[in-house]
Amino acid sequence: MKEKRIQILTMLLIIGWLQIPVSLYANKPYRVGTTTANFLEIGYGAAGIAMGDAYVSQVQDISAVYWNPAGLAFMKNNQTMFMAQPWLVDVNTSYVAVGVPVSNLGTFALNVIHIGYGEMEVTTLSQQEGTGEMFDANEFAAALSYGRAITDWFAFGASVKYVSSQIWHETGSAIAFDLGVIIKTEFLSPSGRQTDGMRIGMSISNYGTKLRYDGIDLLNPIDIEPGENGNFRDVPGQFRLSSWELPLIFRIGVSMQPIRMGNQSITFAANALHPNNNSESVNLGLEYAVNIPAFGKLFFRGGYKALFMESSEYGLTLGAGFAMNLPKNTGIRCDYAYRNLGVLGSANCFGIGFEF
Repeated sequence: MKEKRIQILTMLLIIGWLQIPVSLYANKPYRVGTTTANFLEIGYGAAGIAMGDAYVSQVQDISAVYWNPAGLAFMKNNQTMFMAQPWLVDVNTSYVAVGVPVSNLGTFALNVIHIGYGEMEVTTLSQQEGTGEMFDANEFAAALSYGRAITDWFAFGASVKYVSSQIWHETGSAIAFDLGVIIKTEFLSPSGRQTDGMRIGMSISNYGTKLRYDGIDLLNPIDIEPGENGNFRDVPGQFRLSSWELPLIFRIGVSMQPIRMGNQSITFAANALHPNNNSESVNLGLEYAVNIPAFGKLFFRGGYKALFMESSEYGLTLGAGFAMNLPKNTGIRCDYAYRNLGVLGSANCFGIGFEF
């Protein structure tokens, strides 16, 4: 009875949180283009991407490090994941993560996200065709995460991450935190068990310090007395750039299995997002899973990202994957995701994971 009261209270609090995006929906402008390190918004984990990024309440594998660290609590075995995601204009992104469940303590995980922009020509106002030099740009984030289940229906998680951005000789860094919870309920449970009912998830991502670029290219000697004779022309000077916030994202979502028949199931998920640099939006996802004896599972996924967001190029997402059982309680998982980016084209994502 006590657990049910706690569960009801928690759901009431979540309903209250749901009112926040609704009340802020009409607030304009949306601060588009006012944050940095926006690679943290792209999405990492092919299964979640294929479901339109509607994964905050459903995730229960190592990709939870990105979507919601509370999902790490439901990992049964050690896992590792590698993901490659060619992005727009020859930009490449990659994701690697490893997680280890520790009995009676919880799950610990480490992940690294990297985005490479490739080489580009150096241009100036006086040499707009190029100086003959080349420069590159890279960004990465490394996170240490922890997730634990307090009961069989409630889990929480947290991450601390180091974010770094580099453009030629300029670099900037920041520290950020992610927090998340997942709650399992008996509502709409096809089996009557609480663990099979509707799941509710919440996460706050990238809450941290501001990032400011600094480097030798900002040094600029100045002459503080141009009209006077004397040795003033080489006084050290430097451009001071502004500090920029990270893309803070509040996610809340639900997922459920309205249909489960024998070895088949259908999962529906919906997420509402409130970012600090854009309008609110909704992500929708659907997953059809088939359990094949002596093999594992097949997955077919679809979704829609950024519904109701103004001026969004996101849209339809599709994907598929499989999880194969191997001897000695090990396994391998492969996933693929496609997403439509409107006038920008499309993007593909490939992921492979191991369980051991």
